Amino acid sequence: MERKIEAESEREIAFVYFDLGNILYSFDPLVACQNVAERFGIDSDTVMSAVYGTGLQVDYESGHIRQEAFVERVCADLGITERTVSGEELLDCLSDMFTPIESMLDAVQGIRLRGVPTGVLSNTCRSHWDWINRIDIKKVMRDFSVYVLSFEVGAMKPDRAIFEAAEQAAEVSPSKILFLDDRPENVDAAKARGWQAHQCLGGRDAEIILESYGLGTSR
Repeated sequence: MERKIEAESEREIAFVYFDLGNILYSFDPLVACQNVAERFGIDSDTVMSAVYGTGLQVDYESGHIRQEAFVERVCADLGITERTVSGEELLDCLSDMFTPIESMLDAVQGIRLRGVPTGVLSNTCRSHWDWINRIDIKKVMRDFSVYVLSFEVGAMKPDRAIFEAAEQAAEVSPSKILFLDDRPENVDAAKARGWQAHQCLGGRDAEIILESYGLGTSR
């Protein structure tokens, strides 16, 4: 382990990308579906099937359907109407499932203090992104240098298009990009492009990796 950490610390990192879900924020779709179920008296399994079981959420996150169309489809599948619920309320119920991983907020700030720019590279949808920025009391999410979001790019990790967009936004050599993500297929796609990429979860796992590159917070 010491040999590996020493080798990694010698690699120059000029930009750090963080995944959003399970790296910066924990999240649970079961909670989102339960929110809708409790609000509208619908079985949570039915909500899960309507949102996640049909590919609708993927279409929404990839920017293939607009937010209005997403709301219309969910309402139709659940048998609710705009007279029963506003689109905003439905989206809030589906978005209220995120919890910041507090130690990661400090980790990101520590990297910034070292003069290394940071970015968010995430598969997400507009309503989830808006919700996270609304609950970001410490305003940490507003201070990233770059945001590469699937619903804006029109492609989701591990699609090469979103990694190409991230490279263009970072404006550094791919070999100088460090990327933390919780999904192995996304990490493999980044490595294939020459990035320094690691699969982990936010918290101590991520902190150990950052420390191995000399980017950890002092304790």
